[in-house]
Amino acid sequence: MEQNIFHLQYAMDTFYFLVCGALVMWMAAGFSMLEAGLVRSKNTTEILTKNVALYAIACIMYLACGYEIMYGGGFFLSGIETVDAAAVLKEFSDREDGFTGGAIYSKASDFFFQVVFVATAMSIVSGAVAERMKLWAFLIFAVVLTGVIYPMEGSWTWGGNSVFGLYTLGDLGFSDFAGSGIVHMAGAAAALAGVLLLGARKGKYSADGKVNAIPGSNLPLATLGTFILWMGWFGFNGGSVLKLGDIGNSNSVAMVFLNTNAAAAGGAIAALILAKILFKKADLTMVLNGALAGLVAITAEPSTPTALQATLFGAMGGIIVIGAIITLDKLKIDDPVGAISVHGVVGLFGLLLVPVTNPGSTFSGQLIGAATIFVWVFVTSLIVWAILKATMGIRVSEEEEYEGVDKSDCGLEAYPEFT
Repeated sequence: MEQNIFHLQYAMDTFYFLVCGALVMWMAAGFSMLEAGLVRSKNTTEILTKNVALYAIACIMYLACGYEIMYGGGFFLSGIETVDAAAVLKEFSDREDGFTGGAIYSKASDFFFQVVFVATAMSIVSGAVAERMKLWAFLIFAVVLTGVIYPMEGSWTWGGNSVFGLYTLGDLGFSDFAGSGIVHMAGAAAALAGVLLLGARKGKYSADGKVNAIPGSNLPLATLGTFILWMGWFGFNGGSVLKLGDIGNSNSVAMVFLNTNAAAAGGAIAALILAKILFKKADLTMVLNGALAGLVAITAEPSTPTALQATLFGAMGGIIVIGAIITLDKLKIDDPVGAISVHGVVGLFGLLLVPVTNPGSTFSGQLIGAATIFVWVFVTSLIVWAILKATMGIRVSEEEEYEGVDKSDCGLEAYPEFT
């Protein structure tokens, strides 16, 4: 009987991991649609190419070396995974909490769930540098971020390793349930480094300091992308429970889903109201970013807040993201889709919310963890971007930017019948 329970739990936890991983993979489609909708039509094909290619690069690089760096025990040269059922059964039988303790699942399912998080971090970079970056420079950077930069900071956080032998973040009280900092803020830090070296799009900022709006080409597509991301986030946060096969963890999964949804709704409504107050209009792009900001804000700890707290946390994220977008424009940091604000600024905010409901974390630990992630990713990314800029260049020519990078990089237009 005990052995049958073990096999069932192993199968349920593995299957749950795989399903949640597939949901997170679907977020790649969400980022693609969101970014394609928020850039101009002449740059649509290239942004879609970037998103398909970066996902494939992330999968290969994390398989080749990233997972080994982050957790140890890679898969690149190994064959079919084998599981000694008797040994695992004995391990869990000997535990005082029996089968209600830690998760038991296939290691390959863990890799699949982790690799889609890597791709998510890289997708954040894609939107921020859109419309003026060379395609191949971006793809080379994707190799380094997904193969080395992200796995290193992941090894210090979720991997439990010390930071260059100096300190262990977990011992300091750092906690990031599903990656507000580890994934989202890290992606934003890499994006910020690239944007600073890249510069703004032509015509975005006037000499007199005026900010000129550059509208996206397809708001229905951007809205679809946001809903896809909203849906995929249930796998992002829900899968991070890591376990489904007992009553306690099943209830935790349900609360994570509930809180994730509530935070997104709170972020969207708060952004809608604030946009009406500030701009006298119901700005759809701010509503979309507000929903995403709510999701980022709750990602660091979606399991311990009440539904009301989750809604309020999301609403605060929706308010903060509008302020961040306005501030970055004043600083002439050009981010076409608001990725740095949504994932970076609100990602930090999400980390700082964790101690409010999770007594196992500390504000000092969250601050040190956030600083560690940001400094590592930003500095290493800045170095890589600088090398690329000095060697092959990272920005397209003025003529190519004017005509659109679809022609220069891809030779195809997304909407040829309208030209």
